[in-house]
Amino acid sequence: MREMKSGFSIERRGLDLRFRTVTLVEREWLAPDFVRVRLRGDDLRGFDSPGADDHMRLFFPTGPVSSIEQMREAPSREYTPLAWGDDWLDVEFAVHGGSGVAAPWAATAPFGSSIGVGGPRGSAVISGTPGSWLLVGDETAIPAIRRFAALVPVGASARIVIETVSAGREVDIDAPVDVEWLHRGDARSGSALIAFLEGLREADAVGDDPFVFIAAEQSVVKPGRALLDRWNVDAAKAVVKGYWKRGEAEYHAPH
Repeated sequence: MREMKSGFSIERRGLDLRFRTVTLVEREWLAPDFVRVRLRGDDLRGFDSPGADDHMRLFFPTGPVSSIEQMREAPSREYTPLAWGDDWLDVEFAVHGGSGVAAPWAATAPFGSSIGVGGPRGSAVISGTPGSWLLVGDETAIPAIRRFAALVPVGASARIVIETVSAGREVDIDAPVDVEWLHRGDARSGSALIAFLEGLREADAVGDDPFVFIAAEQSVVKPGRALLDRWNVDAAKAVVKGYWKRGEAEYHAPH
């Protein structure tokens, strides 16, 4: 792939770190293992998330709390804000089997349940317009992919590739190109994405000056970075990260 002068960059922006308390008011199942919830609260006034890949921390208390300090001591996980307004915030959860705290709460918590929201503390924002786009992820990356897809101009050269378990587990995504769905079946999470990434050659580049976003289980990072090398993409103009790590419930995605 020939080098061209960059038409975009990724800018880091700091945000005021605030802690908010919110209440569960709505739940919508988009697939058998994927749910969107709406959180509401006056604390959300001023909430902002300029970057499509932003991370906020959600705190899930196991019972009533009487102070912000107690809420902050609750188990927590990181999620991408999907959409928000003056007093509401939408978040999507991939719901898998296991003994975690976040997905079971999203799936079963009674309306009126309260959790804490911390951040985002910072954003990585695309400045300018990429010449082309490659958005790749598993179920956990769908909210970020939704937000990036909304930035892709109609007619731009782009590919959006998402791994899920099987047909019937796919969700609608508003994008200017058709989403390509990969099914891993009984294989390990990330296996279909790894095979896809390793199969991309230099001639398969989406176009000049691409923005590349790859996020899924940690095992996709190595083949994702190898793809950047093959396509001669500056790592400073791409996002390749593990959103989660097999066997580590407390793993934090790099910011």
